Amino acid sequence: MVCNVFRTNSDLKLQASREPAGVTKELKSDKSERMAGVEHVDLFNEMKQRFLSFKKHKYMKDLEHYEKLAKGQAPKFMVIACADSRVCPSSILGFQPGEAFVVRNVANMVPPYENGPSETNAALEFAVNSLKVENILVIGHSCCGGIRALMSMHDDVEPSSLIGSWVSVGMNARVKTKAAAHLLNFDQQCKHCEKESVNCSLVNLLSYPWVEEKVRNGELNIHGGYYDFVDCSFEKWTLYKENNMKDRSGKVAVKDRAFWF
Repeated sequence: MVCNVFRTNSDLKLQASREPAGVTKELKSDKSERMAGVEHVDLFNEMKQRFLSFKKHKYMKDLEHYEKLAKGQAPKFMVIACADSRVCPSSILGFQPGEAFVVRNVANMVPPYENGPSETNAALEFAVNSLKVENILVIGHSCCGGIRALMSMHDDVEPSSLIGSWVSVGMNARVKTKAAAHLLNFDQQCKHCEKESVNCSLVNLLSYPWVEEKVRNGELNIHGGYYDFVDCSFEKWTLYKENNMKDRSGKVAVKDRAFWF
């Protein structure tokens, strides 16, 4: 009897030692899913609290302004910025609702007019012709992954990814960077290109007839900006045409360069 009991207990222990692998894995999986679900809920609870705080401390305290915005918008700025989560124009430059019409894409690029329709130039057309903004600001930034992808491309290889196809819009910036900064290391070249690509986008803006016309007539100004979130500094400049602004062949130059530290 004792042997039978011992054997039975041993069998139970042996069986217990064999089963937990799958059971434990399943329990851990269930626990992980529950924790992920809690984290997901917590994220939206935090978002909810932010919204309610906005409503209480901003919307309700400036209700007249928001009621006016509900009837229409008349921003002075169009801002073209990168989709990077670290670069939020409203946060870093303090734009309030109604002050800036914002479009964000990978590497804050503006394709030339001849490239055809895109989300960016559709927004550009609406901002310039319908909203009649007075300023366009293209903002580049430090540590830009899109620019790094552009600088990593091979000259003789066609881009095969969606990202590669998009950032190839800035190929002129890459070429100019390789020529001007070929003695610098790769990271320094990328930083150079981050600013050069902004200038290329500003030049591309002038390829749109209705943008060029308004700039020539003094109705629209186009500006470049560069936000370095490593040391929290901002550089701003304005593009203009040298000589006679009415001369379509006038050279493009930069003025009013400023550094904000």
